[in-house]
Amino acid sequence: MRELIDLSHTVHHGLVTHRGLPGPVICDYLSREASRQSYEAGTEFQIARIDMVANTGTYVDCPFHRYADGKDLSEVPLERFVALPAVMVRVPYVRRLDIGSRELGQVDVRGKAVLVHTGWSEHWGTEGYLNEHPFLTAEAAAYLRDSGAVLVGIDSHNIDDTRSRNSRPVHTTLLGSDILIAEHLCNLERVPEGPFTFSAVPPKLKGVGTFPVRAFAEVGQ
Repeated sequence: MRELIDLSHTVHHGLVTHRGLPGPVICDYLSREASRQSYEAGTEFQIARIDMVANTGTYVDCPFHRYADGKDLSEVPLERFVALPAVMVRVPYVRRLDIGSRELGQVDVRGKAVLVHTGWSEHWGTEGYLNEHPFLTAEAAAYLRDSGAVLVGIDSHNIDDTRSRNSRPVHTTLLGSDILIAEHLCNLERVPEGPFTFSAVPPKLKGVGTFPVRAFAEVGQ
């Protein structure tokens, strides 16, 4: 049976995704109570207002996030976000934080979305989630580029090692090769072994390189 597995965190008022970046402000622009003044009795609506930085919740990075001349979200074809053949690489964070080409080389990644399941998402919503976390090495990024991956996702705070603020080799290598990145995934443990597809669709925004997505896996027929 066909099953859809939600791989995205819920975005809510005040959510902290990155230390130093503000959480979203989600409120009424038009409340139900206020709307009653404009409609007949028994009819009411709510219109929300959201003030939010783009790097919030589960999101996708496209080349414009890293490169001024890279494609923004409006320029990436829809098929790059939808129903991508996918493979799962499972490297529990209790075993290691740095994930290299040795772990990735066990699967065929060409033409696929590569999702890295570390289990780090269990810390979501805690201070520990923002601290040392699993990440890909520069070597791993080069391997994924050379092996033909089309998207790389991870269920941790960042696909790069954030202990240094001076270097982001994984973002640089992947986005420089038009390979999309999905960060802050969750529920990867729910995806069974075997074939599946991955979708993570952002709005069609001009001049934006990152935005929250509703990411999901589809398994079965």
